[in-house]
Amino acid sequence: MTRAAAAIVSLAVSVAFIVATSACDQGGEDTSNAHYGDCPVSGHYGEFRLSPETAGALTVRTTLPAPGWWNGDTPDSIKSGYEYCMAANIAYRSGLDRVKVENAPFPDVVSGRTKNFDLALAQITITPERSKVAEFSPPYLSSTLGVLIRDGEKIDEGNIRDVRIGVAEGTTGEKFVEKRLRPTKPVTPFANDPAMVTALEEGRIDAVVHDTTILLAYPQKRESRVRLVGQYRTDQGYGALYPKGSPDKDELDRIIRQLIDDGTLTKLSAVYLGAAFGQDPAKIPYFTVDGSS
Repeated sequence: MTRAAAAIVSLAVSVAFIVATSACDQGGEDTSNAHYGDCPVSGHYGEFRLSPETAGALTVRTTLPAPGWWNGDTPDSIKSGYEYCMAANIAYRSGLDRVKVENAPFPDVVSGRTKNFDLALAQITITPERSKVAEFSPPYLSSTLGVLIRDGEKIDEGNIRDVRIGVAEGTTGEKFVEKRLRPTKPVTPFANDPAMVTALEEGRIDAVVHDTTILLAYPQKRESRVRLVGQYRTDQGYGALYPKGSPDKDELDRIIRQLIDDGTLTKLSAVYLGAAFGQDPAKIPYFTVDGSS
């Protein structure tokens, strides 16, 4: 995550103009019926062929709210964001004229129990356990786990086991805390990120352990009383999740690799995540567990 995030921040200013102007570059294709919110799209319209769940649309499942990734609080209000615009580019290159957003609790998204969607984009870390019940794309962004605390508190790798920790329910952060940190006090799971950070601000928990790329947004908010003090390496990455046995896995994998290789995702990251970072992730101290990263 460190190298990727640093690149995002350094490219933010120069790439913003490129991405914004590329919205007008549709490769000469007629997309008069296409609706992708405020997202810039590129590549060749209809280059790939999918068998979508909904005719003419790419059905994408996620967990809201997720500022920077999906800008808006409800499926109908989403018009931009890194993962939304990633989905828009997938739809465009597949000849689909809109993105159908479906909101669901994160544990449901990664459970493998439902199949009536094309893919899920919800900052989902690829794990062996999840790969047993669902399919994954190539990783499109590396991830680390950040530690968020209240301003004025002194929590570090030496004493974090002795404080009340909040985690996002069903995430790799929850497993990391329970299996590797093994805190002395009960761990509190939360159904969504804003509720978890609010509990931290109000003193109901003392620290949050969650994806660094998500937590980076919170210290930048107005009247915020929290700060990011450390991060744990995970050697993992985010992937698009497909229903097990998806007939479109190979084609979707090809599109996502193309979005990575042609720089589209780097550009989207600079515009939609760069502003949320507010600090260089490379300068956030790395915490260790039992003397190892």
